[in-house]
Amino acid sequence: MLLGTVLVLLLLGSAGPASAHAAVREAVPEDGSVVKSAPRHVTVTFTESVALLDDSFRVYSPDNHRVKLGEPQHADGRSDTARVDLPDGLDEGTYTVAWRVVSADSHPVSGAFTFSIGKPSPSAPAAPEAPTEHPVTSSLYNTGRYLAYIAATLLIGTVAFAALCRPPDTAPLRAPLVTGWWTLLTVTVVLLVLRAPYENGTSPMTAFDLSAFTGILTGRPGIALLARVALLVLTAAVLLRLSRLTRRREPEAGDRTPPAQLAVGGVLAVALALTWAAAEHASAGIQVPLAMTSSVLHLLATACWLGGLVALLTTLFRAETPLPVATVIRFSRLAFLSVTVLVVTGVYQSWRGLGSWTALGDSAYGRALTAKLVMTAVLLLAAALSRRWTIRLATAAASATETETDAAAGETAGTAEAPAAVAEEAPAAMRQRAPELVTAPAPGKTPPAPPAHLPPDARTSSEPDAPAPDAPAPEASAPDRYRRGLRVSVLAEAAVAAVVLLITSVLTSTLPARAEAEAAKAAESAPIAGLPAATVVTIPYAIGTPDGRGSVQITLDPGRVGENGIQAVAFAPNGALDSIPELRLSFTLEEKDVGPIDAGLTDRGGYWATSDLTLPLPGTWTMKATIRVSDVDQVTESHSIRIDP
Repeated sequence: MLLGTVLVLLLLGSAGPASAHAAVREAVPEDGSVVKSAPRHVTVTFTESVALLDDSFRVYSPDNHRVKLGEPQHADGRSDTARVDLPDGLDEGTYTVAWRVVSADSHPVSGAFTFSIGKPSPSAPAAPEAPTEHPVTSSLYNTGRYLAYIAATLLIGTVAFAALCRPPDTAPLRAPLVTGWWTLLTVTVVLLVLRAPYENGTSPMTAFDLSAFTGILTGRPGIALLARVALLVLTAAVLLRLSRLTRRREPEAGDRTPPAQLAVGGVLAVALALTWAAAEHASAGIQVPLAMTSSVLHLLATACWLGGLVALLTTLFRAETPLPVATVIRFSRLAFLSVTVLVVTGVYQSWRGLGSWTALGDSAYGRALTAKLVMTAVLLLAAALSRRWTIRLATAAASATETETDAAAGETAGTAEAPAAVAEEAPAAMRQRAPELVTAPAPGKTPPAPPAHLPPDARTSSEPDAPAPDAPAPEASAPDRYRRGLRVSVLAEAAVAAVVLLITSVLTSTLPARAEAEAAKAAESAPIAGLPAATVVTIPYAIGTPDGRGSVQITLDPGRVGENGIQAVAFAPNGALDSIPELRLSFTLEEKDVGPIDAGLTDRGGYWATSDLTLPLPGTWTMKATIRVSDVDQVTESHSIRIDP
């Protein structure tokens, strides 16, 4: 099962780049804007706090040369705002700003925008291609993150099962404990080494760059990974110390774990969980202290339940003696408490991440959360079945114990009273017909043969009992049957739990719907070019091919005689942003026989724009849009637009 999970994680990790968790809320200068004089700095505000890299900003001049910049920093002490100083004496023209930061949940994000000084250049300089993530680095890093969740669940859950459920034979738990610890330590070291290439979007081979490696040790994700390594070393030392003390003391089965040991284990578990909460969703957004507390409790409850399941399953199959009912009952109570904590914290985290009920179906985060809720419901059903088997096992074990006690008491009393009872209760008629049945033979003599007139059953009744040749084998006792049923239900529960953990890991790599909505709202509140839009026209199109439907939103600014700017954005039928290979616009004023005037749109990395369209006369112009969606498919649509003096 573990190998299959790893393969699935590898496939998911290489499926594509992880969703970005920080989105641009505002840029100064604004994207596409024209400023009269050179700004002193560039400032970008995000939807959550971000960490800065040495190369967080790159600015390219109108002649496509890189501008020397100051060191990037947070503006005005705000962790969600990045700023870089510009040099003096910048020439007129269009500048391209490429940025790259690390969001609060440890995911790198990047983008680009343009602004112009004085007047736009004929063509904006294009920023060099810089992928958000290197595919190999991204796959390795995401797989490591998923394995870290599984290993932490196994480590914490196994220790919690041994300390709180107190199985008499803890030898089978050594394998999952050691596996969880070594896996988590190895994966954490790998994540630490890959952190710099992951943040910079470079090949894994760049991990050997010492300067880049030392740079990530000052960021929150790097500090969290270092703290996790230190905590794992401390955990190993504590576990070895407790193992030596246990061998000296030889505790009896069912002994309670000393409170001091429980306290030390609890502190280490909380500290380990904090290394995740401090570098993921909980550390950004609203109500951060409450969110981090909820995240820690959620992770610990998950580990106690799902990791405890693996420990219980291991003990059920590998223990030399049957697992006591008391241990199973203790785990059932621990699982019930864990589920309660998971429900409370899960509801809070879902509300915090979604922001609205409609986001359940309208966002990737909502769909992943829905899948997790469905599988969690299946997991709860499996847990209820395991709890039912536990109750049956406890009832059967109690009945068997009571029966054995009564039988032992009856045997003790019958040993003293049997001879007298036989002598007094044997009927006289029976003694006359078959005296040999109630009279014991003298010592050393052979019992007399039964009379010939007696039936076969009576003649053989004095012989020792022997099982019939074809008699069925004795059935298993009720406790044994219930133990087998419990093994099967716990195995199914553990399999579903692996799926839930997988979906949870994917959920941590998905942009929360609340942050997505905030970014979309910020984008709607500001026009694409950063200036008030005078005219906005939406042109739907349909070619007849599967991917040949959508719409183009065209913003003409200011929509008056003279120089105008145009920004055009393509949308898919579901309302999501779309990319098209080519978009051409032309304007014709038929009543004055002017045109067609080609707008000269250029691809600005996600939208099409121009800043130097000149419309010389007022009137009702015909705007013709030619939209190409593939090498052979294109469509032309026309729309009337009013140009004021």
